Amino acid sequence: MIKIILSDIDGTFLKDDKTTTDLHAAAIKSVVAKGLKFVFVSARMPEAIYPITDALGMNHTPVISYGGGFVLTEAEEVIFDKKISAEDARGILAEMRHWQDITINYYAGRRWFVEAIDKRAQFEMDITKATAELADFDALLNEDTFPNKLMVICEPPTCIDMERELSKKFPALNVVRSAPHLLEVMDKTVSKATGIECLLRHYGYTVDEAIAFGDNYNDTEMLELIPQSVAMANAPDDVKKLAAHVTDSNEDGGIYTYLVKLGIIDRCAS
Repeated sequence: MIKIILSDIDGTFLKDDKTTTDLHAAAIKSVVAKGLKFVFVSARMPEAIYPITDALGMNHTPVISYGGGFVLTEAEEVIFDKKISAEDARGILAEMRHWQDITINYYAGRRWFVEAIDKRAQFEMDITKATAELADFDALLNEDTFPNKLMVICEPPTCIDMERELSKKFPALNVVRSAPHLLEVMDKTVSKATGIECLLRHYGYTVDEAIAFGDNYNDTEMLELIPQSVAMANAPDDVKKLAAHVTDSNEDGGIYTYLVKLGIIDRCAS
């Protein structure tokens, strides 16, 4: 019996323009009405997830942030919090400064820090509805405020170069491009699967009581963990092959389509 629905956000639940389809909004309403949990599993910080859940009327819902590195219950209790080590955080920040024309974002728990509000940071705030705070990164490290995630916004060629060089120098970190202009850095032990396992343990659920939806390579551990895994039609072929099922695209309400097919929710009246 299914008790929890797990979903990536960007490219899965949201359309490419970052809005929600009417079908996905209807799916959320039906799932919650039936007493099931619907949990977003995302690389976003909590404050970039809550505006979505609030707009959908999903008050008091668990969230899995930073690709599994930070997990909150519906009461906003932190049940998992994996930071980048002090040594690696200091080292990689120092290395990042060798590149020009980049914007470094420093995420620690529910706070997001930048050293300047430039056009890239402002654009990210506009997209996520979260608010960045000005801070000196060295000062944060000195007061033991270590990051769950570092994210660099830069031009695609720079992103490729940074990924290659930083991956070699910091083997304990996962350094990966999440978009042509975005480079994300987290502890290598973190994945969406680790965050999900923590949440399932907390609520006493098994993987067989879950469905997981995803669309990209950072969803692969999640799709491999959950037997009832579903890739969106817009996912790369390699991701589709990992999933047990494939549904419609994020633009066409694929989550709704699959949940109706399984009889978990009812079809909306046209």
